[in-house]
Amino acid sequence: MRIAILQRDPVVRQSIEKILTAAGHTCAGYDDGLTMSKTLARSTVDLLVLDWHGTRLSGTEVLRTARAVGGDRLPVIFVSREASEESMVRAFVNGADDYVALPLRPAEFRERVTALLRRAYPDRFGTASFDVGPYRFDTHRQIVMLRGQPVALSGTQYRLASLFFSNIGRVMSRDHIFAMVWGREFREFTRTIDSHVSRLRLLLEIEPQNEFRLQPVYKSGYRLLHLRHDDAAHAQQQAA
Repeated sequence: MRIAILQRDPVVRQSIEKILTAAGHTCAGYDDGLTMSKTLARSTVDLLVLDWHGTRLSGTEVLRTARAVGGDRLPVIFVSREASEESMVRAFVNGADDYVALPLRPAEFRERVTALLRRAYPDRFGTASFDVGPYRFDTHRQIVMLRGQPVALSGTQYRLASLFFSNIGRVMSRDHIFAMVWGREFREFTRTIDSHVSRLRLLLEIEPQNEFRLQPVYKSGYRLLHLRHDDAAHAQQQAA
């Protein structure tokens, strides 16, 4: 999963990144709340780790901005030296989902993050397979079946398909897609993602007759929409 971290103390920030990276997550660290907030306006992440303090914008101000853009689904955990009950209550009132006081206990922190992610994205945890409309994903063998027939996909194509189908209706920014599918942060403009999405759309027949539409989102990335049966039928009639 892709996690953004706001922490002014570089030692604490690096410690958080180390714990989360070891757990298999991709991290983007910030000490500047304003830079983080601007990034979140055009990018997507799976979870936020915030502190009260940040250059130019505080953690609560970043949280308000993130909630305005991404809604309530995005899980947020505060990590702070402020361990008072008042600080914890204030974080929850402002929309945080969890609160951890420093110093960190690595195993506990890792499991708290995992619990938040599991609640927010249940389709991405603990299942050997999952069904979405006419598609069936075998997560162990990395196979996709369409109406019972296997579709030949490369490893990259499977990861891309799994990312979209486990985040239905959610905008996925290009840098988020790049980090999750290719395993590194997106640094410059490339047509790689667009080419792979176009190819995946054809291979999996992501079309209204199969109940889905893969929609480009201007200046951001892509969103997979699950169409209702009547909407899909109407879209087919319009296409005809």
